Amino acid sequence: MSKFLFIYHSPMTPAEAAPPAPEDMEAAMGEWNAWGAKVGDGLIDFGTPLANGVRVSPGGATAPSQLEVSGYSLIEAETSEAALELAKQHPHLNMPGSELEVHEAQQIPGM
Repeated sequence: MSKFLFIYHSPMTPAEAAPPAPEDMEAAMGEWNAWGAKVGDGLIDFGTPLANGVRVSPGGATAPSQLEVSGYSLIEAETSEAALELAKQHPHLNMPGSELEVHEAQQIPGM
């Protein structure tokens, strides 16, 4: 099994968005939980919303992140194709202007 990092992109972070109505939030979380149940034991870390990204340069300078990263999940899957199929079914893609990236974790030689 390989590990895959799902990186969620949105036009705005959850902290910047208007708070959803409780019933809308419940419905959205139901979709996310159903997706998590489909992944099953392969869901290593459901993840969390992210905000306030900061870039750090080699010299130690900092600046606001230019990326629209709004969250992540870490899963295990047999193949990259299997991970991509799970990504294509992800409820994050139902939000306007949203997309996600799938990255396969690579082994570090000698570790």
